[in-house]
Parts: sequence; C-alpha cells; structure tokens
Amino acid sequence: MSEYSASGAVPEARAPVERLPLHGFRRRRRIGFGYRLAATILRPLMTTFTRRVWHGAENLPTDGGYVAAVNHLSYVDPFTFAHFMFDNGHLPRFLAKDSLFRAFFIGNVMRGAHQIPVYRTTGDAMSALSAAVEAVKAGECVAIYPEATLTRDPDLWPMQGKTGAARVALASGRPVIPIAQWGAQEILGPYKMLPRLLPRHTSYVSAGPPVDLSRFEGREPTFEMYQEATEAILDAITELLAEIRRQEPPPTRWNPTSGGAPRYGNPRRRNGGTPA
Repeated sequence: MSEYSASGAVPEARAPVERLPLHGFRRRRRIGFGYRLAATILRPLMTTFTRRVWHGAENLPTDGGYVAAVNHLSYVDPFTFAHFMFDNGHLPRFLAKDSLFRAFFIGNVMRGAHQIPVYRTTGDAMSALSAAVEAVKAGECVAIYPEATLTRDPDLWPMQGKTGAARVALASGRPVIPIAQWGAQEILGPYKMLPRLLPRHTSYVSAGPPVDLSRFEGREPTFEMYQEATEAILDAITELLAEIRRQEPPPTRWNPTSGGAPRYGNPRRRNGGTPA
C-alpha cells in the first residue's frame, strides 16, 4: 500500500492485470532511435524505483489507431504512463509543448521518437492537431492530456480541459481510450524539481473501454460540441481515477483560471510567489 499526501487516501493494492507479451509487440512503425534510447535508459529506472499496479491493458486497441487520453499530475507521469504503454506493446506519440523540442538532448530524443510539438499560444496549435489526426488515421496511438497542462485542482482531480483529444478522435473516426494514473505525484509533486525516489512509490495506471462519442458523429462541428465531447472524456478518466483512489471526485471540475491564474506555467511563479 502507498499513502497519498494529496488526498489522504490509502488505496488498497490490487493484483495487476497480466501484461501483453513483448514478443507480440504491436508496431505500426519502427521503434526508432529515440524510443529505443529512452526505453534503454528509463525503463530500468522505472522498474527499479516504482511498484506497478496496472489494469485495463486489454482495452488498448490492436486493430488501428486511437487517442489515449490521460490525466496529468506531475512532470514524471509521462514516464509512468509510457512505461505502462511500452510494456503492453504500444508506442504512444505525445503531443508535447514546443519548448521541449528546443532543448538539445531532450529535443533530439523527442524528434527521434516522432513526438508531435504543440505551439500552445499561437495559431500553429492547430497544425499539431492535424499531425495527430494523420497519425491516428495511419494506425498509431497518439497520447493527449485533455487538461493540456498539470492539473490545478487542489486534490489533483482532472480539471476543466481543452478540446484537442475530442477533435482528433472525431476527425479521425477512431476511439478515445481513457487512462487514469496516480502515484507519480509522490515521486515528484506538481511544479517541483527534486524527485523523491525512495522509498519506492506505487504507480497506478488504469485504462478503460473506449469513450462513447457516437452521439457526436455526423453533427455540425461546433466549439460547444467539442466541449461536450471533452467533458465525456474527462468524466471517463475521473471515474477510473476514483476507482484507483477509492474516493468520490468533486461534484464540479476545477476551473484552471480561478483567481486569475494563467492556464500554463507555474502559477506560483507567475503570481510572484515561490515556485512549488
């Protein structure tokens, strides 16, 4: 069992679902240098420093592309999520903020792994969605954080989201798989820079069945429609997270702009306070 300071809950550990064998690795493209390098360096570290309780790998499609929609708790959770996906035979392509691609080492690795840059505050943000739609249509998994940044919810529940995941799924005609994770925030808290690797923390990851977006098919694409579809996706993620945490989520989703805080970046630093 692992204690969670964000909520005080102590989820009861459950036996993980049996993982897919790596010899049946699902590849729609070559693994590539970037992914191979990251897996070689990071996978042994994740195996060493985390305990894993994984569920729902059988819900990951093997017959075509899809969108993996996942909650965002910590700078570490892309690695805990990717560990779950990789060990279950899937190579997600992330939509990641463009600044990461400008860093020499990280940028080269991300380009080598064919990740997709997002220019979040410019008109070029739509070009990332076009690239994501084409990747999904080509049979790949594209991982999208519907919240578009670390959650600002005080108890780390999914907050109000952006419409990217819904747009990509509806434009490609492929499913959205909701995925909830918990525990990464114990390794590295939101906006903190120094990880706590010991004692080992438990990484909980749970993938659910496809979100039912059939009611949106054939409708005129409006912002309101995409918002409604986004809410359905976040509801599915929140339900999975509630099962992991053994708690009831809040009745309304946190508004990330509450109190005038900017949507992106460290809210404490932007407001003149000490970074978390």
